[in-house]
Amino acid sequence: MPRQFPRLSVSEVDEQVRLLAEKVFAKVLREEDSKDAFSLFTVPEDCPIGQKEAKERELEKELAEQNSAETVKRKKSFKMIRSQSLSLQIPSLDWKAPAVTPILSPVSPVPPPPATIRGPGPSVQEAYDVPEFQRMTISGDYCAGITLDDYEQAANGLSKALLIREKYSRLAYHRFPRTTSQYLCTMNDESWKMEDEVFPELNPPPDKDTYELENVPANLNYVVKLRGGIPHIYDNNEKAEKHEPRSFPYPDLETYTLDLSHILALITDGPTKTYCHRRLNFLQSKFKLHEMLNEMSELKELKSVPHRDFYNVRKVDTHIHAAACMNQKHLLRFIKHSYRTEPDKVVTEKNGKKMTLKELFESLYMDPYDLTVDSLDVHAGRQTFHRFDKFNAKYNPVGASELRDLYLKTDNYIDGEYFARIVKEVAGELEESKYQYSEPRLSIYGRSSKEWDVLAKWFIKHRVYSPHMRFMIQVPRIFDIFRTKKILPDFGKMLENIFLPLFEATINPSDHKELYLFMNYVTGFDSVDDESKHNDHMFSNKSPAPEEWTQEQNPPYSYYLFYMYANVMLLNNLRK
Repeated sequence: MPRQFPRLSVSEVDEQVRLLAEKVFAKVLREEDSKDAFSLFTVPEDCPIGQKEAKERELEKELAEQNSAETVKRKKSFKMIRSQSLSLQIPSLDWKAPAVTPILSPVSPVPPPPATIRGPGPSVQEAYDVPEFQRMTISGDYCAGITLDDYEQAANGLSKALLIREKYSRLAYHRFPRTTSQYLCTMNDESWKMEDEVFPELNPPPDKDTYELENVPANLNYVVKLRGGIPHIYDNNEKAEKHEPRSFPYPDLETYTLDLSHILALITDGPTKTYCHRRLNFLQSKFKLHEMLNEMSELKELKSVPHRDFYNVRKVDTHIHAAACMNQKHLLRFIKHSYRTEPDKVVTEKNGKKMTLKELFESLYMDPYDLTVDSLDVHAGRQTFHRFDKFNAKYNPVGASELRDLYLKTDNYIDGEYFARIVKEVAGELEESKYQYSEPRLSIYGRSSKEWDVLAKWFIKHRVYSPHMRFMIQVPRIFDIFRTKKILPDFGKMLENIFLPLFEATINPSDHKELYLFMNYVTGFDSVDDESKHNDHMFSNKSPAPEEWTQEQNPPYSYYLFYMYANVMLLNNLRK
């Protein structure tokens, strides 16, 4: 039985948290309205820097609290917790290396040999020795320089945030850190088990033809309908009419908004911010001390590892668009080569007239022979910092949108042939280097349900697959533009165009062979837009449903993310 989405009632949650979240949102809007060009360089009047009297009052309060009988009692309990946590970290004399199941990845199909783990007792010799690093133990007050009340408040808030994160990761079959999960289990007096860990479904490189379209699974003929922006899966049309969906953990909007309120309240909590700031400084100082004490041991270990240095250790670029996966010299070289070898090839149609590559450049009054890296102007330098408009303009070679449509788009007159060739050239360079991988983004805008079919056919037709590449789908948050131009009637239609084709291809793969095959090499979704823009609407369970969002104003970031998460979570459960 699939796990059901845990639902919370308002009576179980402190209503003050929701009110605090609303105050935080209102404060951000007020600050945004009063911000001027010099606000980044000014110091607010209530800044604690230099406020000596406030510091003295805080110190007196802390000293008085430390001397109270209740504080002494709680310190003893914290020391017991500290000793228990240390006993979990420091192995005993009869300690032995645990048998841990290796996690296989598509990059390394064969697990590496286990290392030697050396504790206070006898070492276990396996493959190579872990060097004997010098270590430092810090004893004394466990609260690390803050009051016990503040420490308890910060610990409770952070642990609740981690539990919320674990809940949503597990429901969507996303991997959650094992160490964190083990410690969270101890809070509820539970024991962590290996079978509780969630692993994502990974598709290894195919043994046969990647583009084989015949051996796809049979259709299941389920029925999918979007209700309130969330897909519901039914066995047949009869159950769809009765609204009897299959058993999946359908998300609950009220629970999600309550969890969001807790996070908003946490990020403005003073004790939590103080504790996190001190903790980060402590960890940074601890690492610098480790470097000072063990630099030579680290260097010795580095030299003892055979056939591994910076150039032949595996590296993955996980944040780049496919239209920017090549460097500017590569793009320039490809433009010149295509013009030199295929000047008479028909590449576009303008006002009903077909144009060759040569005629296209003549209409732009430019000769590719005269182009340079500087005139191409596709490099995002310092002038694009905090300027999203200039950043987007860098995707137009020589500032010409016609060249972007021709060389960097999948849907054009030549069916994205040039774009596919450039991506395959980059993939060839990655394969030649052997140790470099990439996860480029491909855009789906949600303005039409046919976008997925066009993208999948581009992938199959031009054979873009590479064992050194996986793809992510980038969804720009530009509903307001589509609504202003009357392209979409409501936000629900945008969600339907983005996600419904994926559910249909999963349920009936024989009817959507190209998309079914392409989905095996898509790893996730990315939501992108100008993060500096603020929205006046605070997302809550009283917000309009997607099919009711017909205004030209863009929904807030949190609104986008809830409905994207809900669709991805249900899609993963369905594919599982």
